[in-house]
Amino acid sequence: MYLWIALGSALGGAGRYWCSGVIARHIGETFPWGTLTVNVVGSLLIGLLATVSEPDGRLLMSTTMRQFFMIGLFGGFTTFSSFSLQVLNLVRDGQWIPASLYIGGSVALCLVGVWLGHALGIAINR
Repeated sequence: MYLWIALGSALGGAGRYWCSGVIARHIGETFPWGTLTVNVVGSLLIGLLATVSEPDGRLLMSTTMRQFFMIGLFGGFTTFSSFSLQVLNLVRDGQWIPASLYIGGSVALCLVGVWLGHALGIAINR
């Protein structure tokens, strides 16, 4: 089990690095859009997979594979520690409004993402 989770974490971390880099190159690095994007997408994906792979869901998945995706891949992909450091850096630079918007936007958008993933999973399960 630990090897599967470690593999998922490695793949998720590499995916986060790639996705954040692509977004930073296209939008800029003044605001942490890349981290916000991976956290929202990761929240949507974990909500979707949790719903479609639950006992009543359409996707039959072993416990090992479910943990590979949910703990490993999506856990490695999302970035609360990076989020926290970026908030600290914004605050240290006196960027209180962007920091506040980033905190509020991250929480709200990630909750919307996980809810949308869950709703999509319910639709798939029907």
